[in-house]
Amino acid sequence: MTNLNSCFGTPQEAPLAHLLKTVEKLPTVKEAAATSPEILTVAEVAVRLRCSKAHVCNLINGKVKGVMPLPAIRPGRRMLVRAAALQTWLAENEREGML
Repeated sequence: MTNLNSCFGTPQEAPLAHLLKTVEKLPTVKEAAATSPEILTVAEVAVRLRCSKAHVCNLINGKVKGVMPLPAIRPGRRMLVRAAALQTWLAENEREGML
């Protein structure tokens, strides 16, 4: 039987142990989201806009007069907003208000 350690070039560690150490160094989903939130929840959008979650849902559904709908991703019943889309939406609505 072949020694697996010699195949992977890690004579001191078994391959599984080496893999586990590598996985332990990866950030968790929450840590990754906290460092670069590319996709925001309705609650996070509400905090950024300083409004209620219900108002954000109304913005997404196009129920607020005089404001174009906020683009959202809808995986199932959830509504998520890309941070870049929020910034673009804010800039476009600021221009609309200036005309």
